[in-house]
Amino acid sequence: MAGRLEGLRRQGLYRTLRYGEATASRISVGDKTMVNLGSNDYLGISTKYNTGGHSSSSRLVSGNDASYRALEGMLAAHRSDEAALVYPTGYMAVLGAITSLAAPGCTILSDRLNHASIIDACRLAECRTIIYGHNDVDELRAKMAGLSGDIIIITEGIFSMDGDCAPLQEISEIAEGCGAFILLDDAHGDFVAGGGRGTAAQMSAQDGIYATVSSLSKALGSLGGYVSGNAQVAEMQVNGARPFIYTSALPPGIVRDSARRMGMDLEPHRKRLFGNVRRIGAGLEGLGLCEGRQTHIIPVMVGGERRAVKFSQKLESMGVYARAIRYPTVPRRQARIRVSVTAALSDEDIDTVLAGFEAARSLA
Repeated sequence: MAGRLEGLRRQGLYRTLRYGEATASRISVGDKTMVNLGSNDYLGISTKYNTGGHSSSSRLVSGNDASYRALEGMLAAHRSDEAALVYPTGYMAVLGAITSLAAPGCTILSDRLNHASIIDACRLAECRTIIYGHNDVDELRAKMAGLSGDIIIITEGIFSMDGDCAPLQEISEIAEGCGAFILLDDAHGDFVAGGGRGTAAQMSAQDGIYATVSSLSKALGSLGGYVSGNAQVAEMQVNGARPFIYTSALPPGIVRDSARRMGMDLEPHRKRLFGNVRRIGAGLEGLGLCEGRQTHIIPVMVGGERRAVKFSQKLESMGVYARAIRYPTVPRRQARIRVSVTAALSDEDIDTVLAGFEAARSLA
């Protein structure tokens, strides 16, 4: 292990945990408080809350508090689906959905830049996985030619490290033409895009989506993940998703908190978020650090891993907290600074952010 860790240090890939207190707009590490560009609380509504006691067990034993019924009904209606199922984390929701819905012998087609949780779930599923080029519908179509049996296409709605959107309309047309199913991971688009209903709604592609995996921990500011689809999608997970069956349920207070947030008027938060995205995006484009931004996730490409770490350190010295994203999260030599814009950032915060990037841009 010592040799492996030293190898990571030499490559600029060594990671450490940093302890501090964070909100959507600020983070304090040691005696330094900085503008936080590492938060996924996109709408800026996260608050501390009482967990309401321990769940005591898994949901199939004694942990299925009645609060789940209300929240899952709200989530199903939110997605215009028959049913939804809540998991303790978004990662577990992805693993549970893919491993239970992908029947043995079926074929999965997965976008090359899909999240690590999707990659891990595909490895665990008892079926063949084919990777297609990122958002490359021509390659997707070509790789599907001649396939038989059940086919599942898996893509993110908004990609977590590149901030671009999947071409869901085109993917839906391809899926319909060959009877394939689409499983959409919309963790970064849910409650933000499409008037809050997600990336598929924004692209008018809801009808082509068989099941959706999403997060309660990001724009909703709570904790957990969920899967929505028809009644059989939920039933299959309850009966076959190991990450759902063999883990303790969320504390009831967290489930009720998510339901409370579902009932909030989030449109003012979305408007504030989109205003911040326009201003930060325009500022970074003016500095020559990004182009063609699509969403609230803006990657500032650096390239080398060590250089990205130095870029992050320079930002920190200017009061801006934005960690270097490196391999294996992204491909080698494609390290970047991931700018995660939230509604909680003030105009003064944005001034600080742009001044920090101006000071650090020589490292890009």
